[in-house]
Amino acid sequence: MTQHNVHFRSCHGHGKGDRPLGTRRKSLRAGYSLLEILVVLAIIALIVAVVGPRLFTQLDRSKTTTARLQIRSLEAALETMRLDIGRLPSTQEGLNLLQAADPAAINGWYGPYLSEKLPSDPWGRPYIYEAPATSGGASSSLASNDALQGRAGETQPKVMSYGADGVAGGEGVNADVTSTTP
Repeated sequence: MTQHNVHFRSCHGHGKGDRPLGTRRKSLRAGYSLLEILVVLAIIALIVAVVGPRLFTQLDRSKTTTARLQIRSLEAALETMRLDIGRLPSTQEGLNLLQAADPAAINGWYGPYLSEKLPSDPWGRPYIYEAPATSGGASSSLASNDALQGRAGETQPKVMSYGADGVAGGEGVNADVTSTTP
């Protein structure tokens, strides 16, 4: 005859799901307490409060540097175009003349003078272009405002960004940016 070993639970058990005492304690301690989570969040908030402003200052400074470099690139393209067509764009033509023009209407235009589309400033706004003012001075002399003059008394064009606030003037990150801004 075959014997089967069958174990029955004692009547003293607490019902279904009884586990040994050590296992029950481990499951109660699994996870993190609310206090531990709050301490970690406080540490993260402290780090953000200390490091955050420095990161944003660096970001603003890099945007100003990027704007200055893009302005220099636009000024170089304007100078190349001036050599080809004999003049700089009017304020109405603006920087768009670097990208597109009717070669039949503008003699000597061999553009586009930018390898990509006309960039926006780092704050997402178009660059401001002011055509050069003309004065009665001779070529390569200095005008009364000390701006270098080009052909036929033209002063240099002004390409600029109004900075982070988008308004003329300002200080710090809100200051206007030109190629000569420090």
